[in-house]
Amino acid sequence: MSEPISIPAHTLSIVIPMYNEADNVEPMITRVHEGLAGYAHPWELILVDDGSSDATPNELRRVGAKFGPHVRTVELMRNFRQTAAMQAGIDAARGSVIVTLDGDLQNDPADIPRMVGRLLNEDLDMVAGWRKNRKDGLFLRKIPSRIANRLIARITGVTLNDYGCSLKAFRAEVLKHVRLYGEMHRFIPAWLATVTTPRRIAEEVVNHHARIHGESKYGISRTFRVILDLISVYFFMRFRARPGHFFGGAGLILGGIGSLILAYMAFLKFVGHENIGTRPLLMVGFFSIIMAVQFILSGILGETLARIYFESGAGKLYQVRNPDNLTADEAWHKG
Repeated sequence: MSEPISIPAHTLSIVIPMYNEADNVEPMITRVHEGLAGYAHPWELILVDDGSSDATPNELRRVGAKFGPHVRTVELMRNFRQTAAMQAGIDAARGSVIVTLDGDLQNDPADIPRMVGRLLNEDLDMVAGWRKNRKDGLFLRKIPSRIANRLIARITGVTLNDYGCSLKAFRAEVLKHVRLYGEMHRFIPAWLATVTTPRRIAEEVVNHHARIHGESKYGISRTFRVILDLISVYFFMRFRARPGHFFGGAGLILGGIGSLILAYMAFLKFVGHENIGTRPLLMVGFFSIIMAVQFILSGILGETLARIYFESGAGKLYQVRNPDNLTADEAWHKG
């Protein structure tokens, strides 16, 4: 399709993680090429196989060779899950604009030019897709998603209607300041708000299709992991530069409780002349103090070192099987 509006010069990388999607590989690649037919700027397609156990890797190589060197594949050694697969694709991307989407044919690649146009013409750092007319089950997908979107927006302060939509367009220079792990791919808008202003994050209504082949690989079971990651997002958004305020607050509460208990025990001992050696409350007071100290010291040390580790780039959450084929400078599709 032709571009609906004029788009400033750029290079585009499209990142699609896939896991056991053998039947969707060729239709997905074909649909991307149809959606970008007539696209006037260089683009590449990066397909990440997330350790699939079916014929997905073979299909990626076969279909990629048919379309040309601008279709690049990244094969992970095992299933590292969706967030790590997406991070692997982002690391391999060379474009000044990066677009991510799912490999299940539910996102529509025809929306990409419109989203990129808005990103660049309105000087934004991210345009998130909004599946306003979502083609998923009501109780297992839609209702939990709506609840999650409101909870995430309330906690992070970044208001979007659809955090779970993988179809997003980013400025690469901003996105590559963010490292993803856990189930963090759904929190990318919140993470971006730590390196840019939320005013440069926008939302665009996109098409959404019912799944035709296969089944969802990342189901409702991830809810508990998402909740834990949401707590981590809240911590780093609020206390990234001052972790002692977060852990110190909790430690002070425990320490305060322990101190009050021990003060009460001391009063009973020295004023009331009572025997307190066998009272369980005495142990509660001592352990509260110990937990307060451990909470402050271990918490600050562990959380801060974990963040430094991931942001330094020293540790990656995935291992690539074929890194040598990701450096071909000529591998761009040019309109």
